[in-house]
Amino acid sequence: MEYIEQVLKSVKSSNPNETEFYQAVEEVLSSINQYLEINDKYQKNSIVERLVEPERQVIFRVPWLDDLGNVQVNRGFRIEFSSSLGPFKGGLRFHPSVNQSVVKFLGFEQVLKNALTGLPLGGGKGGADFNPKDKSDHEIMRFCQSYMTELFRHIGANTDVPAGDIGVGAREIGYLFGQYKRITNQFSGVLTGKPESLNGSSLRTEATGYGVAYFLSAMLDAKGDSLTGKRCLVSGAGNVALYLMKKLDEYDAVILSCSDSKGTLYSKNGLDVKLVMHLKSERGAELRDYLNEHKDAEFTPVNQYPSDGHQVWRYEADIVLPCATQNEITKDDAKALVENRCLTVCEGANMPTTPEAMKIFKEHNVYLGPSKAANAGGVATSQFEMAQNASMQKWQSEQVDEKLQQVMKSIFNTISVTAKQYSNEHDLVLGANIAGFERVADAMLKQGVV
Repeated sequence: MEYIEQVLKSVKSSNPNETEFYQAVEEVLSSINQYLEINDKYQKNSIVERLVEPERQVIFRVPWLDDLGNVQVNRGFRIEFSSSLGPFKGGLRFHPSVNQSVVKFLGFEQVLKNALTGLPLGGGKGGADFNPKDKSDHEIMRFCQSYMTELFRHIGANTDVPAGDIGVGAREIGYLFGQYKRITNQFSGVLTGKPESLNGSSLRTEATGYGVAYFLSAMLDAKGDSLTGKRCLVSGAGNVALYLMKKLDEYDAVILSCSDSKGTLYSKNGLDVKLVMHLKSERGAELRDYLNEHKDAEFTPVNQYPSDGHQVWRYEADIVLPCATQNEITKDDAKALVENRCLTVCEGANMPTTPEAMKIFKEHNVYLGPSKAANAGGVATSQFEMAQNASMQKWQSEQVDEKLQQVMKSIFNTISVTAKQYSNEHDLVLGANIAGFERVADAMLKQGVV
C-alpha cells in the first residue's frame, strides 16, 4: 500500500485542485493494490506513474461570434491520455462544468474502459466550457467551426478520433466534421457519432443506453435472474437514459423514474417510456410536461430536492441506474437506497457514485456494475464506425446490435472471471479495474519506455 500512497501523493501534488481526476485515480489504484503487490514488474517499470500522466494535454482559446455580432470566448480541451492500445479515442463534452480536472478524469476512465472492450483503442477526452443550451443553430455551428480550427491539427483517423458526449450530438459532430473536411480536404473517419448520411454508424445514438441494458442483463443472468418485472430507478433524460429506458421496456422491466435539469419524474406504476422519449427527443420539452397526460405521476422540482442528495434515489425499487453525471449518488442517497433494499446498481454515467456512497454500497454487498464496463457500448460502437469508415462499408443495424451485445457480454465475462480470480466474482469494480489496467499495462511494457 505504501507504493500506491506514494503515487497518489504525487498525483495530488502535481495536479492541484483537480478533485475529479484525483478521485478517479484513487478509486482505481486503491482497488488494484493487491494485484500490484503480486505483479511487481509494473512497479519496477513505473507503469502506474506513466499511466496517470497523459501523453499530451492541449488547452486552447475558442473565440466565436454570437447572433448579435458579439465576440464570445471559451476554453477548449483535448487530453490524449494513452495510445498504448490504439489511437486515442473518447468523446467531446460541451458543458459549463468542463475544466481540466473533469476532462482528465474522463480521459483516465476512458483508457480502462476502452481496454475492457478488447478493441484496438487508446483513451482520450475533450470538450469545452461552452453551453449549447439556448444557443441558435448558427451559434453552435460557429462555435464548432472555431473549436475544430484548433483541434484539427491534433487529431486524425489513426491518431485521435473524438466522438460526442454531453452537449455534443449528431448536429455538433456534423459541424465539426464539416470544418475538419474543409481545412484538411479529407473525407475520413476522424470523428465518430456522425450522422448516417456522413458515413456514421447505425445505432450509434442508441449504443450506450442499449449497452448498459445488455450489461445489466448479463449481471442478472449470472445470478440466475432476469429484468422481467424489475422496478428500476433511472436518472437523466439524455441519450443514455432514454435508450436504456427503451431497452429496459423491451425486457419487460418497470421504469419508475427519470430526471432532467429541472427535476425528477416518478410514477409508482411505471412511466410511459414512449411519451418520455417523445417529450425529450422530439419536442425538447421538460419532463414536467409528462403530467399533462399522466396526472398520477409525480414531478419534484430541483429546489425541493433533499439537501443531502437527489430525489430520484429516494424511492423503493429493485435496480438503480444513474445516467446523468459524475458524483450524482451521494452518501445519503446510498443510505436511502440500501434502506429501500435497492441492492443492484448499474452505472450508465461516468463515475456517478461518490467515494462515500461507494463505501456504503460495499459494506452492504450491493451488486454494482461500474461505469467503465457498463457504459462501454458507446465507444465500442464508435470503433464499429471506425471499422466501417476504414473499409468503406456500411453495416446494417442488426449487425451492429449483434456485435454490441457480444462486446457487452464479453466485458462482463472478462471482469467477472478476473474478480473471481482475485476476490469475489460479484466484485465487478475490482474485476474491471484489474482487467482494464492489465491490458494497458502489458502493452506499455512491450513498447518500452515511451
